[in-house]
Amino acid sequence: MTKKEKVNFVIETLEDLYPEIPIPLDHKDPYTLLIAVLLSAQSTDVRVNKITPLLFARASTPQEMIKLSVEEIREIIKPVGLSPMKSKGIHGLSHILLEKHEGKVPQSFEALEELPAVGHKTAGVVLSQAFGIPAFPVDTHIHRLLYRWGFTKGTNVIQTEKDAKRLFPKEKWNDLHLQIIWYGREYSPARGWDIEKDIITKTIGRKTVLDSIRKK
Repeated sequence: MTKKEKVNFVIETLEDLYPEIPIPLDHKDPYTLLIAVLLSAQSTDVRVNKITPLLFARASTPQEMIKLSVEEIREIIKPVGLSPMKSKGIHGLSHILLEKHEGKVPQSFEALEELPAVGHKTAGVVLSQAFGIPAFPVDTHIHRLLYRWGFTKGTNVIQTEKDAKRLFPKEKWNDLHLQIIWYGREYSPARGWDIEKDIITKTIGRKTVLDSIRKK
């Protein structure tokens, strides 16, 4: 297969598997999505989805959030981990949204990345999922799979994102970002990986990955 044929195979396979693409984090608007994505850092979506209803019952807007203390936010979000940093980030960004953005989540990488505790990946997720702006945020699943498929050298997520954007059509980025995450969880996990179920890697996977599997 040529590189282009491999790209098309991935797109077609993922579209067949995920014609409708669920968003992993529960939310009702851009602000609650921003908070949920921030909380998901080094945690799981399942855990975050259990905690956000408790937090949003108390505060689901920047106006409501700044009425809570950092300590109150931290107490609610403790189960997701990194609560000291995340609680300060949530409280701080809520103030900034009110002061600089009329309480609305901005729609640019630059403005989002200026917010406390908001990195490039978080900004990309919000832009793509809340506003439909093309982005290709790379999480551990995407990083792992693009390496396994031979689309990136896999040295870091920044390079993986650049490679993904170079290879895949821009109009597909937002769908592919989510489809690859779901595929990684269901068919190509980091642990308990069964190559026979992983049709994409089995078909187009990089030689070093496939050789390592055959040697086991």
